[in-house]
Amino acid sequence: MKRLAVYCGSASPEDPRFIQLAYDVGKGLAEREIGLVYGGGRLGLMGAVARGALESGGEVIGVIPDALANSEVANHDCTELYTVSGMHERKQRFTDLSDGFVTIPGGVGTMDELWEAVSWAQLGYHTKPVGLLNAFGFYDHLIAFNRHMADVGFVRPAHQGIILDAETLDALLGKMAGYEAHTPIFQMKADDL
Repeated sequence: MKRLAVYCGSASPEDPRFIQLAYDVGKGLAEREIGLVYGGGRLGLMGAVARGALESGGEVIGVIPDALANSEVANHDCTELYTVSGMHERKQRFTDLSDGFVTIPGGVGTMDELWEAVSWAQLGYHTKPVGLLNAFGFYDHLIAFNRHMADVGFVRPAHQGIILDAETLDALLGKMAGYEAHTPIFQMKADDL
């Protein structure tokens, strides 16, 4: 994996562990010579993940919608900063530029990015690993809900392994490196659906 998209929040929670986690993820990717593709902001976890990578000599590619770039939240310290027309183009650019996706704590926008990466994987728009860094148990309920959707029958057996979760970056990157693509919906027969 040469580059990974990192999905995370632009907020700065009161608990300092979240900012430190983002910084450590950016630093950890740079130390492994894995480029960072992220939302292009300088605030919150977004800014911390970029700082961690940049301060460790890593490549940082930001992708930010023009509405946000114009509101002075863009991180102009990035190795490259792409300004795009909107969120759909932003997520497509994440997919085009990266070899996989890592989701760290965040809010609604982060969830939108995660679920789109999962949905696109199910359909067959990409065959890249989708990782969920469950630091501090932040995603315990989401992992349980994903399991519940599978148990009820809303996630096909072939797609139940798309989300790879771990509590540490090392463990998550190990799972992502060993990821084997599943059969996408576009290649399934009607009887398999």
